[in-house]
Amino acid sequence: MAVEKSNTTVGGVEILKPRTDNREYRMIVLKNLLQVLLISDPDTDKCAASMSVSVGSFSDPQGLEGLAHFLEHMLFYASEKYPEEDSYSKYITEHGGSTNAYTASEETNYHFDVNADCFEEALDRFAQFFIKPLMSADATMREIKAVDSENQKNLLSDGWRIRQLQKHLSKEDHPYHKFSTGNMDTLHVRPQAKGVDTRSELIKFYEEHYSANIMHLVVYGKESLDKIQDLVEGMFQEIQNTNKVVPRFPGQPCTPDHLQILVKAIPIKQGHKLGVSWPVTPSIHHYEEAPSQYLGHLIGHEGEGSLFHALKTLGWATGLSAGEGEWTLDYSFFKVSIDLTDAGHEHMQEILGLLFNYIQLLQQTGVCQWIFDELSAICETKFHYQDKIPPMSYIVDIASNMQIYPTKDWLVGSSLPTKFNPAIVQKVVDELSPSNVRIFWESQKFEGQTDKAEPWYNTAYSLEKITSSTIQEWVQSAPDVHLHLPAPNVFIPTDLSLKDANDKETVPVLLRKTPFSRLWYKPDTMFSKPKAYVKMDFNCPLAVSSPDAAVLTDIFTRLLMDYLNEYAYYAQVAGLYYGVSLSDNGFELTLLGYNHKLRILLETVVGKIANFEVKPDRFAVIKETVTKEYQNYKFRQPYHQAMYYCSLILQDQTWPWTEELDVLSHLEAEDVAKFVPMLLSRTFIECYIAGNVENIEAESMVKHIEDVLFNDPKPICRPLFPSQHLTNRVVKLGEGMKYFYHQDGSNPSDENSALVHYIQVHRDDFAMNIKLQLFGLVAKQATFHQLRTVEQLGYITALAQRNDSGIYGVQFIIQSSVKGPGHIDSRVESLLKNFESKLYEMSDEDFKSNVTALIDMKLEKHKNLKEESRFYWREIQSGTLKFNRKEAEVAALKQLQKQELIDFFDEYIKIGAVRKKSLSIRVYGSQHLKEMASDKDEVPSPSVEIEDIVGFRKSQPLHGSFRGCGQPKL
Repeated sequence: MAVEKSNTTVGGVEILKPRTDNREYRMIVLKNLLQVLLISDPDTDKCAASMSVSVGSFSDPQGLEGLAHFLEHMLFYASEKYPEEDSYSKYITEHGGSTNAYTASEETNYHFDVNADCFEEALDRFAQFFIKPLMSADATMREIKAVDSENQKNLLSDGWRIRQLQKHLSKEDHPYHKFSTGNMDTLHVRPQAKGVDTRSELIKFYEEHYSANIMHLVVYGKESLDKIQDLVEGMFQEIQNTNKVVPRFPGQPCTPDHLQILVKAIPIKQGHKLGVSWPVTPSIHHYEEAPSQYLGHLIGHEGEGSLFHALKTLGWATGLSAGEGEWTLDYSFFKVSIDLTDAGHEHMQEILGLLFNYIQLLQQTGVCQWIFDELSAICETKFHYQDKIPPMSYIVDIASNMQIYPTKDWLVGSSLPTKFNPAIVQKVVDELSPSNVRIFWESQKFEGQTDKAEPWYNTAYSLEKITSSTIQEWVQSAPDVHLHLPAPNVFIPTDLSLKDANDKETVPVLLRKTPFSRLWYKPDTMFSKPKAYVKMDFNCPLAVSSPDAAVLTDIFTRLLMDYLNEYAYYAQVAGLYYGVSLSDNGFELTLLGYNHKLRILLETVVGKIANFEVKPDRFAVIKETVTKEYQNYKFRQPYHQAMYYCSLILQDQTWPWTEELDVLSHLEAEDVAKFVPMLLSRTFIECYIAGNVENIEAESMVKHIEDVLFNDPKPICRPLFPSQHLTNRVVKLGEGMKYFYHQDGSNPSDENSALVHYIQVHRDDFAMNIKLQLFGLVAKQATFHQLRTVEQLGYITALAQRNDSGIYGVQFIIQSSVKGPGHIDSRVESLLKNFESKLYEMSDEDFKSNVTALIDMKLEKHKNLKEESRFYWREIQSGTLKFNRKEAEVAALKQLQKQELIDFFDEYIKIGAVRKKSLSIRVYGSQHLKEMASDKDEVPSPSVEIEDIVGFRKSQPLHGSFRGCGQPKL
C-alpha cells in the first residue's frame, strides 16, 4: 500500500524530464517510508534497479576503517531467502546482466541490470540484501581478502595516493580525514589485536544504519507503472524502518592550519601536476544559480584569452581542468588541476600568479549575464536532447540525486543552471583567495627533498606554509599576458530540427565510391535526435610501416589536435565533439554531436590537415608529453601489461613500446615536417556518416574533402595503388599447441602478478561465434565465483571474449598479490577441468535458459547514435561487413543443440582438446619473481616458450584478413 502515487507529478510537483523523453515516471512512498522512483520504458531490453543508502565511509567506526565498504562487498554474498553463495551474481550474469556497487563518503549505492524477462526474480534477490542478508562467518575472511586485494590494486595509483594525502592533511577529527577503502590491517589484524570481532561490528553497523527511511530506490522496468509498483510493494516493504536520521558531519575539514599550504609530493609516474584547491560554499545550496559551474566554465576554458591558452602558449602546461571537486552538504572544494611540462615545473610560481590574475579578472569584471545565459542555453539543449544511455547508468545517478534534490529535480540534478544571481557567484569567486588556498605539487624531481610520508599509501611529501604576501609576489612576477573572457560561442546549435530521411535504410549503404574514398551512409531511423556521427579513416600505408613511422604519425595527430584546440574547444563546450587519433592503418577523424554546425568543424579540421606545418615549440611540448607516456608504460597495472603482450604477440604490424620510445629520443621537428607530406602522399579515406544528415549532405561532405586533398592542381594526396591497401593480420596459433610467455613486471615496486590465459578459437563465422559466446556466458560467473570468491586469487578476475580483426577467442584475466602466475594458470586449467562435468551434466532446461539469455542480449537495441555507429563501424573497419550480424547469430542460436555446444567445448576449449590453441602470458610481480624459473621448468610438453615476441610473430603463419577479400560493389 503506497502513501503517494502519480504518473507525472508528486504532491502536485512535476518531475522535470527531457522534452524528447517518452518514458513514464512515478514516485511512491512505501509504508516503511522507502522513497521509490518508478520508470516505465516499454522500449527497453534491459531492466535495472539502484538502491542508494544514505550512509558511507564517513560513518566508519574508529579503528575499523573501510567497514562501510566491506559491508557493501558482503551484501552480495547471500540472503536468508537465497542462501546459495554468490547466487545473486550468478543469476544476474546468466541472464545477460551485470551488477556492481560503490561506497562514497555519505552514500552506498547498489545497482544491477538484467534481461527484461528475468527482472522479477532478479529484483527479489536484490531486495533481500536489505531485508535479511546472511553475512556468513565463513565468507567474512574471504571478502576481507577481496577488499585488501582491491586496496593493493590502488596502492601504486597516483590518483588514489594524492586524494588520500589531501585527506590526511585535514582535521583529524573530521571524517574527511579517514582512510575509506579498508585493508587487511584495518578490518582484521588491528581489530583482532584489540579483541574486536569484525563480523559482529559489521552486523551492528548494518542494523544501525540500513533503515528504509534513509534509502532511495529507482526501478526501471519494461512493464506499466502499475505493474512495476505492484512488484516493488511486494518486495521492498519488508525492509526494516528504524527511523534513522541521515548522518550529518557539520564543520569544515580544513582549519586555518590546513590552508595556505604548499605540499610537494612524489608521484609514481613521470610528469608534474599542480593541484590548487579552496574550501568554498557548497554549490548544492545554490544549484540553480550554479556558481561553481559558472566559474569552472571560465577558469577551465581553453579558448583564446583563457588561462590555459596562456600557459600553453608559454609552453608550461598540457592540460587544465577546473570545477567543484569533493563536496557534501556541509563543505566543498573548488579545484584547479594543471598538467605541467618540464618548463612549467620550473615556473610554478608564475603559473600560480597567472591563475590568481585570472581570478582577479573575474572579480573585477563581475558576473556576466550573457555568459550565464550561454551556459544555461548549452545545458538546456544538452538536457532536453540527451541520448538514451544504458538503464543502469541512468538510474544510479538518479538514486543519488533523490537524497539531495527536491523531487522536481531528481532527473536534472545540478545540470540546469536557470537563475542568474551575480551575488551568489561573486561570493564563491571571492572565496578563491590566497588566504584560503591549498597547493599540491607533484613531481619526481622532489626525490630526496621530502621529510614526511602519508601512512596509508606511503606517499613521500613535504609541507610548508605560504603567506598571502608570497602569493602576491608570485602574481607580480607572472608574465604580462592578455587574459580575457571567452568570445560568444558560435557553435551553439540553433537549428535542432529533424531531417526527413527519404531513405529508411536500417543498415549502412555504400553511397559513393571513388579511387580516393568510400562512403557508407546510415540515416537516423531510431533515435530522433538532431545529431550526427562522422568517422573518416585515412588509410596511409606509411603510417604503421615501422616504429619510426608509428611514432611520427602519432605526433602528427597530436599536433593537429593541439593546433585546433582553441577553436574547436568552443564546439566541444556546445556539444560537438571531435578527435584525431591513430587507427590500425593510419589515422582517423571522428565527429559526434549536434549536426547543425558539424560541417563547419569538419571543413576546418580538413583544412588544417591540408595546410599542416610543424611549429617547433609545440613539437617540443608534444614530444615531451609522448615520451612521458611511454616512460609511464612500466607503471601500468600488471594485468594491463599482460594484455599488451598478448596483443603484441598476436597482431602483425605492431611495434614494442620500447622501440617507439627509442625513436622518440632522437626525433626532431624537421623529421615530422618531412614525414607528413610522405604520409599523406598516398591515402584512401574510408568514411561513415550517420544520423540527422541527408544523403546529399553526406556525399557533399566527402566530395569537399576530396576536392581539398586530391583534386588540387598540386594534390596533397594521391590514391592508393591496389597493392597498397592495408590489411590487419593475426598470428595463427598451432592446433593442439600451448604457448607460454614469461615476463617480469616492469615496475619493481609492484607486488601484483598477472595472468592472461588466452584460447584462440576461430575466424569470424556465425555458427562458431554463438558457441563461443554461449560458452563465455555459461562460464563467466563460475570463473568469478571459483577464482575470486572461493580461492581469493585477486580482486581483478574476469573471463572475456576477444576479437582481433575477426579472429575470435576467449581470455581469462587475473591479477593477484597472493599467488604467482604459474599457480594461477594451474587454477584456470583446474577450473576448465571442473567445468567439463558441469557442461556435460547441464539440463536441457538450463541450456535453453542460457540460449534465451544470449538471444535477449543480442537483440538488445542500440540506445543512441554513438552505440549504433560504433557497431557498424567495427564491421566496416574489420572488412567483415556483416551488418545483419545480430539477426544472423540469433537465427543460428535458435537452431543450436546442447550436444553441439559440448562438441565445440571438447574440440576447442577443454584440457587436451585436439584443436585447442592456448597462450599463457605470465607477468611476475616483485614477490613472485623467484618463481619464474621453476614455472618455466614445469611448463608441460608439447609447448612453445616465446622468448622473442617479434621473432616469434615473424615465424608464424597469419590468419587471412577480411579486408580485400572481395570488395562490395556499388
